[in-house]
Amino acid sequence: MATDRKTPGVYIQELDAFPNSVAQVETAIPAFIGYTPQAAVNGKPCWFKPVKIWSMADFLAIFGFPADPVTGQSPVQYAPSHYIAEHKKAPSKGDTYIFNGNVYTIEPDPDTVYYLYNSVKLFFENGGAQAYIVSTGGYGPASGSPVDAGGAIVNLNVKLADLIKGLKALLKFPDVTLYVFPEATLLSGGENGTLMEETLLQCGTMFSPMALFDVIGGRAPDPILWPQDIQAFRNNTGNNSLDCGAAYYPFLKTTATAIDDITYENLNGGKVSTLTDLLSPASAPNTAAADIINSIAKGNGLSVRENNAALMKASKLYQQILGIVQDKVNILPPSGIMAGVYSLVDATKGVWTAPANVAPVGVTDVTIRLSDQDQAGLNVDAVSGKSINAIRFFNGRGVLVWGARTLDGNSQDWRYINVRRTMTMIEQSAMHAVKAYVFEPNDANTWSAVKSMLDNFLTGLWQAGALQGAKSSDAFAVQIGLGSTMTALDVQNGLMRVNLMLAVVHPAEFIVLTLEQQQVTS
Repeated sequence: MATDRKTPGVYIQELDAFPNSVAQVETAIPAFIGYTPQAAVNGKPCWFKPVKIWSMADFLAIFGFPADPVTGQSPVQYAPSHYIAEHKKAPSKGDTYIFNGNVYTIEPDPDTVYYLYNSVKLFFENGGAQAYIVSTGGYGPASGSPVDAGGAIVNLNVKLADLIKGLKALLKFPDVTLYVFPEATLLSGGENGTLMEETLLQCGTMFSPMALFDVIGGRAPDPILWPQDIQAFRNNTGNNSLDCGAAYYPFLKTTATAIDDITYENLNGGKVSTLTDLLSPASAPNTAAADIINSIAKGNGLSVRENNAALMKASKLYQQILGIVQDKVNILPPSGIMAGVYSLVDATKGVWTAPANVAPVGVTDVTIRLSDQDQAGLNVDAVSGKSINAIRFFNGRGVLVWGARTLDGNSQDWRYINVRRTMTMIEQSAMHAVKAYVFEPNDANTWSAVKSMLDNFLTGLWQAGALQGAKSSDAFAVQIGLGSTMTALDVQNGLMRVNLMLAVVHPAEFIVLTLEQQQVTS
């Protein structure tokens, strides 16, 4: 009661009718770390600075190429170069195509391949609501030659030091809950392993984030030797903080890039004249296509889109080639898409629900169709225990996420993604709420208030389905008090200790139906 009142009168004193409450923290705020067309906020560069966005429009405003000031038309944001090469015989690896009776391959210039732009695009299409972008640089120069047919893409413009610097920039952003590196698979295998180890170490140190990884080799898996890519991934991830990471395989065929975004500028380094012999060979001349190519080479004053439309109309082979390039550009690592799936599942069902048995939006197929036997080696590994989640195609159902395990697949505690993320959410929510009691008296009144606050929070989670048990006492227990969680010396030292015991729900990963014949009794 106040003791400084000296004037007679009426005084108002308000009392809190309700105790403090625990606010659930956000659970699906990813940070995309990688390369963007540009990076500027209000005209000032923002390389290696985490910037929060809420839509693809935000991304384009900060990280995209600006629209033409005269026409107002937005430029193509991502335009990898592909080379059409003729071969005397089909290479042993990779896809081949027959044009005019000859064998060709169409492969990208590795130094023009980037994944972040399309990954962010599909993140929002799959339910993502907000994200941080850490731009580690713009697009680098092209190499001027294609990758070997069927070979791994290593982009020399993608630097391990850049990605690690972008990762470290997130140390001061504890609200980030997912780390995504769309371009990590464009590093060499050894550098990719270093990045994964650094990322898991930071996740384990910060407690709140989880990392989503892709497997090198998932873009163009060898039908027979693809398990070698899985083994290489497991060898490169290390053994620290495995419960803070999850991996997905293989890459996905998507619809991120429209056919209108692919033109002759994406072919043979943009040298349109190289298409003449292909589109108008001596054995079957196409004078209309040849005339358009010559007109473009001389500079006819038309826009690229106008010239491209004319060439597509003049040559069905050109349409076919652009379709092949579009398919290749649309092959993406799954991590960015999975970040959107996490966001969608968290928002509609809760973080305690496994982000699996979900059909990703904008995905048409996978680069390799795994069988039950194939997935067995991904899901359970007796030696390393590093589980890799399969994304599979099922007839009649399409593409589904068919796994929900962390990299710590042999752990009984942290085997499942939703268990790890639910515990992280509870830990962070409780930690922020209990901060209100720092410097409060370390006595029974404070202990009772803290226990009541946490009981209410956990009861709400139990009622929502995050905790299992027929009654709340079966789902959780909050312990705090002298002789229970603290000693007299703890109290004297200003230490308040709270124990939470939780029964988190686990996914029904294996459902067994038992069938038995019953003999007719009548």
